[in-house]
Amino acid sequence: MDFLLECIGFPPSVTQDEIVALALARGEPTPWRGHAEDHRMLRLGGGLQVRADRDPMHGYWTLAPFYDVPHRLRLAVETVVRPPDSPHDALLTGWAAPPPPWSEETGPGAYRLSAWISDAKRLGRRVQAGKVRAVSVAGFALSVDRILPPEPGPAPSDLEDATGASIHPIGGAGSPGGCCDVSLRVQVVRRIRNEVTGEAVEMVVCAAPERPLVLFLSRWQLERDGLPAPRAGWRIEGTFLISGRLSGGLQPARPRP
Repeated sequence: MDFLLECIGFPPSVTQDEIVALALARGEPTPWRGHAEDHRMLRLGGGLQVRADRDPMHGYWTLAPFYDVPHRLRLAVETVVRPPDSPHDALLTGWAAPPPPWSEETGPGAYRLSAWISDAKRLGRRVQAGKVRAVSVAGFALSVDRILPPEPGPAPSDLEDATGASIHPIGGAGSPGGCCDVSLRVQVVRRIRNEVTGEAVEMVVCAAPERPLVLFLSRWQLERDGLPAPRAGWRIEGTFLISGRLSGGLQPARPRP
């Protein structure tokens, strides 16, 4: 079982073939991604979804978790990578929460972010470097290293800003795209029920510059690794796949000094 799908309430005992069968039987087409027989979306309740996409050349299916994040994050896009085998997706890398054009602030933004979007056609053919797009993204745990109770306060050098957030894309040759190492303080934990499996899913809202970052963790992974459940005020550290969609239009690029 794909551990990313554990993050949205599919137990390790459920096979990918079973989820594909559910998506075909009960899911909806996703016309913005392609033909209905190759692209399905299964709603799980509470904004949770699982996306099923079939490679028509090779016949295999891929599954991905998705959450319909209600708020937007501004991203000044630096690079766009469009994988040839998945034309409906794009990997965006840039600076989150850049200063608005009228601001006197300097600097590219609050933190660097790498994220997959599932509606790449909305980008257009070219994206000028520095263009600001609004994205709605969530993080799904690849691994959780630590869940720590509140402390008197981390050293200032450990923090990127007053929210206590540390977010860094994983780089280098062979590194997976759209993945970030994070250290974030939990603001609130909300429970969503996966209506297909009946399992509870904990949505963890974490403090981050400009907009909170929503994370999903596998409770089965936490149990296997002997980690506690997240709580408000605690800190989560680990590696997360960041994915979502475009959710707004363009802003002009900031003028060069």
